[in-house]
Amino acid sequence: MTIDPATSLANVELVVGDLDAQAGFYRDAIGLRELRRADGVVELGAPDGDRPLVTLIERPDAPARPRGTTGLFHLALLVPDRAELARALNRVTATGHRFTGASDHLVSEALYLDDPEGNGIEIYRDRPRAEWPRAEGQLQMATLPLDLEGVLASAPSGDAGEGMAAGTTLGHMHLQVASIPDADAFYTGGIGFDATVRGYPGALFVSAGGYHHHIGLNTWAGEGAPAPPPGARGLHSYTIVLPDEAALGATLAAAADAGIEAGDDEDGRTVVADPSGNRAVLATR
Repeated sequence: MTIDPATSLANVELVVGDLDAQAGFYRDAIGLRELRRADGVVELGAPDGDRPLVTLIERPDAPARPRGTTGLFHLALLVPDRAELARALNRVTATGHRFTGASDHLVSEALYLDDPEGNGIEIYRDRPRAEWPRAEGQLQMATLPLDLEGVLASAPSGDAGEGMAAGTTLGHMHLQVASIPDADAFYTGGIGFDATVRGYPGALFVSAGGYHHHIGLNTWAGEGAPAPPPGARGLHSYTIVLPDEAALGATLAAAADAGIEAGDDEDGRTVVADPSGNRAVLATR
């Protein structure tokens, strides 16, 4: 079974040690709006929505995630256009933070940085789907140098905007896993995503509805990488959003047929975990 084409992603939950510092970074440097704060949890989102894109869960005693473990590679915030990508670049640099990379992926243009606790972030804009290159029926993606001058020319010099633009979403998640075949069996064979790119070294990209990717999976931390210690800082979960209850039920049934067990978390949400321990909440709009 193929997952409903209207499936999308939302709400990355991160366990953090310093809630105020992390919330300040996502608010001031990234440009998200603080939606709610209570009991050691801060939810942040786009200015035009009430649902969080990033949720920070404070656990000061949580151990740091060790290098070479599975978990978050980066969360990816999708901005509406190239001018908003330029404003994001200006906003981050104006707050004194540094980017770790900038790439042209043929289907998109992307900026990369880490938050103060080392969680990877991508901020990107998509090219129109009609411009996405294909060869022999396969979507083509690459990692090329980004035309930074061209990006910056799309917005007035130094314009950082008032924060992330309306319409900003969680475009995709990129996860580190222990095994590509095991991840493939889980995400395509069980959950029902379509594989869009299989030829990228050490990586697999999957999506719903013909998107270039909703989830990237890589073994760049090493084949057979272990999961981080329970309760470590970093990725707690992210949400796969199905359009309605029928689509959710079909996905859960297909997952069960593939031997994937779904359970309820402490908040009563339906959760599945991939073979590397990355947790996804399954929900509806």
